[in-house]
Amino acid sequence: MTYDPTGHLLLTPVDKEASSRVLRLRELGLGDEPDPAFDAFADRLAETIGAPYSMVNFIDENRQFFAGLHTPEGNVAGRDRGIDTKEGRVGRYLDRDHGYCPHVVVRRKALVLEDVCDYPRFAGNPVVDEIGIRSYLGTPLIDGTGMALGTICVVDTEPHPWGRAGLATIKQLAAELTEEIDRRGRASR
Repeated sequence: MTYDPTGHLLLTPVDKEASSRVLRLRELGLGDEPDPAFDAFADRLAETIGAPYSMVNFIDENRQFFAGLHTPEGNVAGRDRGIDTKEGRVGRYLDRDHGYCPHVVVRRKALVLEDVCDYPRFAGNPVVDEIGIRSYLGTPLIDGTGMALGTICVVDTEPHPWGRAGLATIKQLAAELTEEIDRRGRASR
């Protein structure tokens, strides 16, 4: 468990499946390289849900990797694609203790934060101050083996009422992407 410097606020949950996840991601050939299909999926996700940022995110023991990434600029491809922030640029990698996706993976269920400032547990996350994130909607990518590989998520720099429709949509899109990942896995055997 990771706590803030005061020792009071839980920031990142313990992830007992991290090493198994890393092995599964390697087996599938995921988690190290940007993927144009995942970028296209992130573009579709952002457009469908109506968010400025979206990600296909795979998580290992120490970091998160955005294999698919949509930003408002939207037309930057490959490794250079990143998120412009108040303090510079966030690329395809993010520390594991930044953001909300590690919570989704460990909990193995969706997380809806229409305004992160309404939730003291999540308001203290570094992405709030460093990147300016104010709202988050994410759901896990659980493959055919039952492994939570990562997430798909959308974020906004303003509070955003995702609603039940947004939650249902992101879950449906996660199921579609998980099926594609499983197909890739079967094809590579």
